[in-house]
Amino acid sequence: MRIAIASDHAAIDLKAELRDWLIEQGHEVADLGPDTTDSVDYPDFGFKLASVIADGTAERGIALCGSGIGISMSVNRNPAVRCALVSEPLSASLCREHNDANCIAMGARLTGSDMAKACVTAFLETEFAGGRHQRRVDKLSNPEN
Repeated sequence: MRIAIASDHAAIDLKAELRDWLIEQGHEVADLGPDTTDSVDYPDFGFKLASVIADGTAERGIALCGSGIGISMSVNRNPAVRCALVSEPLSASLCREHNDANCIAMGARLTGSDMAKACVTAFLETEFAGGRHQRRVDKLSNPEN
């Protein structure tokens, strides 16, 4: 699977660990930055992640910041992206099954690496259920409908 990952400075270590682990799992991973712990603005990296999800360069995205909140808000500014803030595998699974999420966000200051890996695994392995959920997902990108 083609996966893009981005963070702010607070989540550099978790981003690097997840990136390397995903590559070991056989995924193609695009690390969209940043590369250092120098202070950056999370919206810049959230917007970059949303762009590659929206244009199809990546199939799924992982957004990380200190809490996961700010970067999830920035990613969700793009109507083609459905990013869910998750903290455990059940929410990561349900966001795929019911909401067809194509991106998840997590907080590096709140979620340890083992839990983050469990969330990513659930996110990547769960299929969208479709059916009655499709109508609702369609409204997320097209609220007028």
